[in-house]
Amino acid sequence: MSELTLLLIRLAFLAVLWFFVIAAVSVIRTDLFGPRTATAPARKAAKAAARPTVKPKKGEPRQMVVTGGPLQGTIINLTETPITIGRANDATLVLSDDYASSRHARLFPQDGQWIVEDLGSTNGTYLDRSKVTRPTPVPLGVPIRIGKTVIELRK
Repeated sequence: MSELTLLLIRLAFLAVLWFFVIAAVSVIRTDLFGPRTATAPARKAAKAAARPTVKPKKGEPRQMVVTGGPLQGTIINLTETPITIGRANDATLVLSDDYASSRHARLFPQDGQWIVEDLGSTNGTYLDRSKVTRPTPVPLGVPIRIGKTVIELRK
């Protein structure tokens, strides 16, 4: 083979190798810090400001309370906004738990009740002692377990 052919093969191999390294670092960065969206917090704040506050009806939950785990005692007031739970910095409830995924689960209101949905987590989301495999209604006071964190909906 000529010198030029060997040089071109080496440069192509080097380019492919660097492409692989950059792609791997990008995937690791996204898993640790979430997707890069500079305008997401501004968009979220604008949506929250535009949405009127709806008073919960009698018998509906008003708060999400962390009853177990490192964030025990944390209270989040429930509105019409979905609640995301996970290790990602843009989650509503950010967990620092090795057993929680970046985007682990979400709670959202639907037809007057709150629904828990597992977002494809590795270790699963549990409602009482049952693994959540599809969107499931959450009764008042029934524990939701994500890793070491336990959450309940309360009045």
